[in-house]
Amino acid sequence: MKLRFLCVVISLLTASVFPRLALADESQEVKIFKSYCDKGGAVECNALGELYYRGIGVTKDIFQAVEFYRKACDGGNGFGCINLGAMYYDGKRVKQDFFEAVAFYRKACDGGNVHGCLKLGGMYYDGKGVKQDFFEAVAFYRKACDGGNPWGCTYLGLMYANGTGVKQDSFEAVAFYRKACDGGEAAGCTNLGVMYDNGNGVKQDFFEAVALYRKACDGGEALGCNNLGLMYAKGEGVRQSDTDALNYFGKACDLKNEGGCENYARMKKKR
Repeated sequence: MKLRFLCVVISLLTASVFPRLALADESQEVKIFKSYCDKGGAVECNALGELYYRGIGVTKDIFQAVEFYRKACDGGNGFGCINLGAMYYDGKRVKQDFFEAVAFYRKACDGGNVHGCLKLGGMYYDGKGVKQDFFEAVAFYRKACDGGNPWGCTYLGLMYANGTGVKQDSFEAVAFYRKACDGGEAAGCTNLGVMYDNGNGVKQDFFEAVALYRKACDGGEALGCNNLGLMYAKGEGVRQSDTDALNYFGKACDLKNEGGCENYARMKKKR
């Protein structure tokens, strides 16, 4: 069975980065954050938005979350802008507006928040709120990657692997996947594993492919688990083992990978 590149879907969910205080009483945490937010603390305003969004220490209130994200963004907190953009992107409890989402992601990126650059790249890639432009998508993915966001490196690797917005270059794809994987981004490890598996941009090496799939799978990346199962099923880079193959197919399926579920069912039927 031929291995496939990981089809990475741009994740534009609400960011989950906010300070937490080691307090037993969550309501006390809310009071402290409100005190600092009222004094112009943009980080604390963003944190309050998260608390209201998740219903931690307060009654869940999306409208309040939006207001605190907006206050954080106006105060120069990039994550506040990203979270606000995500609210407009999702259209949950606020009217969906891709143009507004783009504006807030751009504000975050222009303010030096590379996560905003990543999301802005996704908007250009999908053509949501802006005219589809793969060259612009590449530019923002590169800015995110250069700024230390490993997802930006994974997306940039995909652009080079597929020749989208740049000249196709397997060697460049390998370099960016490696940077992503080294940065802890599991999908980058899967894609780098595929390059070693197929001998694209690197010398074919099943042992290295197995090591990378295992690293990805251990990091919760579903396709990495599926591909590791395939390696065990075929006995490439590891000793052939239907038991281990079934285990990794099952893990991939548990992580919602359709191919993993199909492979699990197929192998289970054969036993």
